[in-house]
Amino acid sequence: QVQLVESGGGLVQPGGSLRLSCAASGFTFSTYVMRWYRQAPGKERELVASISNSGGIMNYAEPVKGRFTIARDNAKNTVYLQMNSLKPEDTAVYYCNVLMYGSIPYWGQGTQVTVSS
Repeated sequence: QVQLVESGGGLVQPGGSLRLSCAASGFTFSTYVMRWYRQAPGKERELVASISNSGGIMNYAEPVKGRFTIARDNAKNTVYLQMNSLKPEDTAVYYCNVLMYGSIPYWGQGTQVTVSS
């Protein structure tokens, strides 16, 4: 079955960096677009970044452009989110996502990122 397992979250000071990882299994990873979402307390889940199956096309939400980088390693079935220059407003639970069969979303359990001094 499809499994997505996120890791790498934690507490970091403003201006700091974190790298999130999402290990995928149960499907042919290299053929799917992968996405990172986040959900802050009291807010709706929002798309942060996406990466094409080959890794050649990346897209970012406006609030994270220039600070976050999405990448993937198809040999390791893993997608990453490098987050630099973190701000308190980046505090959220970050989720890995894949859409199966065109419209069925699968999610990981999420990893908490807290940006605070």
